[in-house]
Amino acid sequence: MAKAMEGSSSPKVGKRMIALKLLLGLVFVGWLMMWVMVPTSTYRKTWRPKLLSKTRSTYFGRQGGSMLIFTFPILFIAVVGCIYLHLEQKIGNTDSGSLRRRLEAWSKPVLVKGPLGIVSATELAFCLMFLALLIWSFSSYLSVGFAKLKAQGVESWQAKLATVALRLGLVGKICCAFLFFPVMRRSSLLPLVGLKSGSSIRRHVWLGHIVMVLFTAHGVGFIVLWVATNNLSQMLKWANTGGSNLAGEIALLAGLLMWATSFPRIRRRKFELFFFTHHLYIVFLIFYLFHVGISFFCYILPGVYLFIVDRYLRFLQSRSKVRMVSARLLPSEIVELNFSKSPGCSYNPLSIIFVNVPSISSLQWHPFTVISNSNLEPDRLSVIVKREGSWTDKLYQTLSSPIDRLGVSVDGPYGPTSMNFLRYDSLVMVSGGSGITPFISIIRELIYRSTALDSPIPSVYLICAFKTSADLTMLDLLLPISCNASDLSRLQLRIEAFVTREKPSASDAQRHIRTVCFKPLSSDLPIAPVLGPNGWLWLGAIISSSFIAFLVLIGIVTRYYIYPIDHNTNRIFSYATRSVLNLLLICVCIAATASAAVLWNKRSSSREAKKIQNTDASMPGTSPSLYFHNGDRELESVPQESIVKATRLHYGERPNFKKMLSELDGSNIGVMASGPSVLRQDVAAVCSSGLAQNLHFESISFSW
Repeated sequence: MAKAMEGSSSPKVGKRMIALKLLLGLVFVGWLMMWVMVPTSTYRKTWRPKLLSKTRSTYFGRQGGSMLIFTFPILFIAVVGCIYLHLEQKIGNTDSGSLRRRLEAWSKPVLVKGPLGIVSATELAFCLMFLALLIWSFSSYLSVGFAKLKAQGVESWQAKLATVALRLGLVGKICCAFLFFPVMRRSSLLPLVGLKSGSSIRRHVWLGHIVMVLFTAHGVGFIVLWVATNNLSQMLKWANTGGSNLAGEIALLAGLLMWATSFPRIRRRKFELFFFTHHLYIVFLIFYLFHVGISFFCYILPGVYLFIVDRYLRFLQSRSKVRMVSARLLPSEIVELNFSKSPGCSYNPLSIIFVNVPSISSLQWHPFTVISNSNLEPDRLSVIVKREGSWTDKLYQTLSSPIDRLGVSVDGPYGPTSMNFLRYDSLVMVSGGSGITPFISIIRELIYRSTALDSPIPSVYLICAFKTSADLTMLDLLLPISCNASDLSRLQLRIEAFVTREKPSASDAQRHIRTVCFKPLSSDLPIAPVLGPNGWLWLGAIISSSFIAFLVLIGIVTRYYIYPIDHNTNRIFSYATRSVLNLLLICVCIAATASAAVLWNKRSSSREAKKIQNTDASMPGTSPSLYFHNGDRELESVPQESIVKATRLHYGERPNFKKMLSELDGSNIGVMASGPSVLRQDVAAVCSSGLAQNLHFESISFSW
């Protein structure tokens, strides 16, 4: 009876979710239309005076209109989006198959090589529309500005330069309004448009370059003007009202330092320098706020507000030490880290976690792909670490030496809200080196669905390239230790493995693994969601309640503290002080509501942690006498034998992607590529050609 009621209500819920998504789309389009209208004389002469007259009050002042038009819509979308994602998590994806097929045509890559990397038709369309918005805004601003100069009878080149420089800064704020959306790890905005936090970083990079070009031109233009007019003292001006020049210069300097260290050559070779200088975004935002004032800052406040929420939740989660159960040292300097996980912590394939080891570096956090499956392994979470850089080298050396415990903090896991790979009839996964790690979680999910759920799954064709035969050990991780041969038999798996720099050798037959088990402290906790199993609802509650609390507090402060000074005395309340009060109240409200939500959910997490600790203590396999260090044993025989039967090895050659992909049969084939950029570009070039209409490409990249 319950199932029948659930089945009858599911279509109704699905229709409501579609209606909800349409509502959010309309709100977002309305928000964008306001950005289109802002540079026009219609907005300045007609719309803006009416908005100010209806929204300006003794409680919010001039910033009331800006918050209503530019801040509230995005926060509304974020809150309602959290409700939508919670419902989607409960009943599944509601998109129709016909809609998916129409969207798949736009997901094909149209640009493969170039400064932007692999770009799909959808991304290219959005990029062109965004550039059109910037060009439209700049031209409209200039048209209005020059018309104003002409009406005033001023036509000197200094006045024109000041007009152009000012308008460049106004256009830069549009990019700033979008700048922080792609870097939020716990965001309801990105999943609504089908984006993942990890792959969205490059969009932040694109926006960052445009922001710094515009703001640099804005600052240089005014400096040239002040030099030409012998008025360099303006550089040190910090006005009590209006914009502060000195604050703008400090913000620009901080932005230039971040920009200089963000280019790939510096970022990859000197990652620590990039990592530390990028924290200057705090200086940039604070002094940008001082430069433009709180009313103008409300234009970019939504992204900043949601980023502060996300950043504070990450801070709360990263304070706890997690239980590392064991580490397995594989050949080719590969390490598998196994953490204890709360059964309530569920995640989808392609998820990542950020790992911090204070004994190596207390400040560095490194992302790794989760290879375990939350259904097959409800109490364990595993990641693979390849020894490639200085941080991973120190981690490998630490684990190679006898140790009883390793203190680790974790942030995440973060991942997609849906499993789009299930919509294909067959799945082709192409990897290079450690790029195979995202596919391990996918294969384990397919094993779970074929055994526990007995649901139809796509066939799997894995094409992997390794430099040496020792890297072949990573194939043994495709199946969890608990898996048996019958589990793999349900999975239609074919593997083509290429060893590019070696020929077959007799020494490859014997491969060993070393396992290090750890003695956790009682204070170590299993990995658990910081906001509990209903994390989306809690996130929506934090955003809405904190913003309402901020509105109440800033209304009280404005009415009973700022307004009397502005209107009952001969002095004007300082813009900088007003900005500081707004920023302080925003941070206090977010910290209070987020801390309360985390503490409430931590109670249930603590109860689960005690249950896990009691269970571990009662298991004979975890008694203190059985903890050992560097114990040698062979790789598990059952998974290894099963994988060997499905694998064809090729030595001394590279895969011919064009030949292998063009020979595939089927009308609905998903192709996923993970690994070096050259490999992903080669696969994308094949999928974007006219000969591969049945191939739907997706690039997986965690390096930018």
